[in-house]
Amino acid sequence: MLPTFLAMHIPDGFLSVPVSLFGWILFVVLLGIALQQTQKQLGERQIPLMGILAAFVFAAQMLNFPVVGGTSGHLLGATLVAVFLGPWAMVLVMTSVIGVQAVVFQDGGLLALGANILNMGIVSGLVGYSVYTWIKKLMGQTPTAELFGAGVGAWLGVVVASIATTLELAVSGTSPLNIALPAMVGIHVLIGLGEALITVAAVAFVRQTRPDLLGQSAANASRGSRWIAAGLVIALALAAASPLANPNPDGLERVAEDQGFLDKAEEPTYTLLPDYTVPFIQSEVFTTIAAGVIGVVMVSAIGYGVARFSGKKQIDQVRTPEHTASS
Repeated sequence: MLPTFLAMHIPDGFLSVPVSLFGWILFVVLLGIALQQTQKQLGERQIPLMGILAAFVFAAQMLNFPVVGGTSGHLLGATLVAVFLGPWAMVLVMTSVIGVQAVVFQDGGLLALGANILNMGIVSGLVGYSVYTWIKKLMGQTPTAELFGAGVGAWLGVVVASIATTLELAVSGTSPLNIALPAMVGIHVLIGLGEALITVAAVAFVRQTRPDLLGQSAANASRGSRWIAAGLVIALALAAASPLANPNPDGLERVAEDQGFLDKAEEPTYTLLPDYTVPFIQSEVFTTIAAGVIGVVMVSAIGYGVARFSGKKQIDQVRTPEHTASS
């Protein structure tokens, strides 16, 4: 049985070993930079937000929406996370999400994991965030500029991520660039519209309810547990709705099927909760919901733990002067 994969989660077998290893090397280098940068930039009150956004992105990625011609798509979420937390914290959040998807749910190959995080997390997020900040500078610091920038950034981030994926497939000899590129970009131009709408809706909602959670101001967000609980409830609700996801193949799977390289996908070397199911739960609906809830809890805890670890140095530096002054 061939593995199921969502969005641009590349399964093992699609990429050559050299391309996969290059993806891992580049990802590890950028992850190291992200850890260094977040140690300097991450505020204590942003730490819970990283866990909540990781949970939200994981749950939202389980909800495929119909696109066209029997194809589906879903949120990548990298630009959305970057809008809230900045680009380097985004790298940590997306690494947590995509890593759990591969290791626990066998969504995307382990050898291809570096490339998957690079494409869906780093490339998508950095491109989207760059466009977002550029548009805000061009149009001014207005709500309209913020929403327009988030939408355009999210859309372009998905398109550029699909181009990066196509280049990796071409270099690996899986599919010729002149065939795969128009197919991948054509589908993801449409998927990106869904990404843009979800991103704009999320930013608009938070802007109306908790504007202090956006961007750099999140470091000074007011204390309180209600918004943390609300975020987790939303993520769990999305996980509970996951059985309603569109069952059609996603963009990459559709292209692989149409271009005749779907059979290159290798079966995972092991299974834990394959295809977002819990093996001992027989009901198709409840097994998906249970897997989603497990995933939400896991990525939330990992996202929070990574944030706590990476932000510890900065937090200690902030607390030390305060403690000295008070003493």
